[in-house]
Amino acid sequence: MLLIATDTSGKNGSIALARVTPGQSDVEIVEVVPLAGGTFSAQLVPQISALLEKHGYRKSDLTGFAVVSGPGSFTGLRVGLAAIKALAEVLQKPICPVSLLEAVAWSGKTRGRVLAALDAGRSEVYVGDYLVETAAHMHSERLLTREEFVTESKGETVITPDPALAEIVRAAGIRVEHISYPDTRVVAGLGWLRLERGETVAPEALDANYIRRSDAEIFSKPKL
Repeated sequence: MLLIATDTSGKNGSIALARVTPGQSDVEIVEVVPLAGGTFSAQLVPQISALLEKHGYRKSDLTGFAVVSGPGSFTGLRVGLAAIKALAEVLQKPICPVSLLEAVAWSGKTRGRVLAALDAGRSEVYVGDYLVETAAHMHSERLLTREEFVTESKGETVITPDPALAEIVRAAGIRVEHISYPDTRVVAGLGWLRLERGETVAPEALDANYIRRSDAEIFSKPKL
């Protein structure tokens, strides 16, 4: 059985092709292909086709898709999710949306309650409150200012791939686990766990997890 995992939430992205076995939580990563930012719409579907062809598979061999649903770039997420929606609808395959904050929480070695953190720009932080056991269970995902983030992190363990955030919380005396940025290997693993539990969505139900409102929503003038 095969699973495709994609991430177009950042400046650059990637696609992973994974082999999976029912009843087993481990996934075998066949190959990870990087995607250059700014050209996701032109690259994603052709790269998936080329990846399958390279390893002797067809699109019909796929079991499903795991896709990062956010938070991240509004444009990147829209493009990536639209492509996966189209493929899943044509192939009649299930989709497993995965939060990037969940991937951060799962990538750490710490088990128990953790705060997954990503730099959101504008002196703000995407923060996911997770209980990590045999799976990562979300309590909440929010957008906080850096000051709010430091205050709420006291007494907790923070997991982040962002060195600046790691230094800020470390300087405040907060326990931090600085990890490598999670790629689609992690997304494939989380997607497969979700697929095994039947936690899938139909193409028409797939939606982005932006957390932050778009600039158009923030700066638009209310109608009188």
